[in-house]
Amino acid sequence: MTTTLRTGPATFAFSAENKAKAEKAIAKYPAGKQASAVLALLDLAQRQSGGWLPHAALDYVATYLGMAPIRVYEVATFYSMFNLKPIGKHHVRVCTTTPCQLRGALDVLTACEQKLGVKLGETTADGQFTLGEVECLGACVNAPVVQVGDDYFEDVDGAAAGRLIDAFKRGEWPKAGPQIDRQKSAPKGGPTTLKDQTT
Repeated sequence: MTTTLRTGPATFAFSAENKAKAEKAIAKYPAGKQASAVLALLDLAQRQSGGWLPHAALDYVATYLGMAPIRVYEVATFYSMFNLKPIGKHHVRVCTTTPCQLRGALDVLTACEQKLGVKLGETTADGQFTLGEVECLGACVNAPVVQVGDDYFEDVDGAAAGRLIDAFKRGEWPKAGPQIDRQKSAPKGGPTTLKDQTT
């Protein structure tokens, strides 16, 4: 698969707030090991750039950390959490790893495509939604999982995916977590063991 980087704006610099956050992230590592903060700084740069990393932001992070630009590009192109082209206001990403696949992730993906009128990797004409896929989100017991922004929506089927999208279209932010009657990762219907609280 070929990754295409979009150029974007000619310059980039951290805001004062993000510069303070960057310095705090760098301070977690020993002297001379500031490159270890590359993930944290790329995340800051992406958030500041509206959800994606233009060339200028990648080069800025490289200079800021004293790294060869190619090393920063390698990191940015490896991790699926970094977007190398502009995305919609809501980045709807469906986990398509095996546990989610076994519990209906492809049906969820199809429902999202139909609801949004776009295919995987595309953005709606109004710029509100980008549909993507993501590798394992680590919430396998609650599969299928859909990530929107920093939130996980779990136990999602096609109908639930449609309801989530409708809520975002109305300007609402649905409650994250299981979309069925389940407490976090407990069994459906509630606990099955250690139910007696008297001992």
